[in-house]
Amino acid sequence: MKYVNALRYITEKQGLPMAKPDARPLYEQVRELLFGRIQDGTWTPGMVLPNEFQLADELGVSQGTVRKALGALTSDKLLVRRQGRGTFVAAHTPADVLFRFFQFYDRDGNWVIPASRERRTRSGKAKIAEVKQLGIDRSERVIRHSRIRTVDDEPTIIELIVLPETLFKGLGDKSEVPNTLYDLFQKEYGITVGQAVERLTVIQADKTQAKSLGINSGAPLLRIDRLTYAIDGRPIEWRVSVCDLRDLHYRVNLS
Repeated sequence: MKYVNALRYITEKQGLPMAKPDARPLYEQVRELLFGRIQDGTWTPGMVLPNEFQLADELGVSQGTVRKALGALTSDKLLVRRQGRGTFVAAHTPADVLFRFFQFYDRDGNWVIPASRERRTRSGKAKIAEVKQLGIDRSERVIRHSRIRTVDDEPTIIELIVLPETLFKGLGDKSEVPNTLYDLFQKEYGITVGQAVERLTVIQADKTQAKSLGINSGAPLLRIDRLTYAIDGRPIEWRVSVCDLRDLHYRVNLS
């Protein structure tokens, strides 16, 4: 079965109109089709995928094309390949979340794992800045989760996380919120993080920040504004982290 026939079979089976001819490479078209199965929940976190031969036969393409499409999804952190076991839909774990999204290191270059304290979760009507960042309506409500993150029991980061309440119903009522949130998003709300965009600026500590971090007012701090997107492109989190870097540094690996 040729690929165009496979696409016709799949689209008609799903009740979708046939798309116009696509000039993109076949592997990109296959990647998009397989990505759709992750996005719509057909393939759930932790699920093992059919093997390359089965997918190639279903879609009417070569195993090489399927392998390249799976490789692209693996590079995007949406799939995980395990030697001798197959390919799985990526599931966020606390360790994975920290490794991917917390990039602080000590003076010796050791990766730092933070703890949390003084947590507070509340909800309220979205402010103008929150509306703009999250792309929500001004009438919508948000959940605000604030905490102090510590390294070696020393307060190091003041963090404020803002979430659309419509996506995370009930989160504001939880008595306990885990140290890492992205695995919670996936397991309890079916929302998988796709990417995060960060903006870094240097600010001076105000009196409240200085008191929380045990530093002098006016001391330099790193502010990180992170906008986090689900795999379908929706903004799902605005996170502001104010960091004391006297004993730490923020590192980004480029390749």
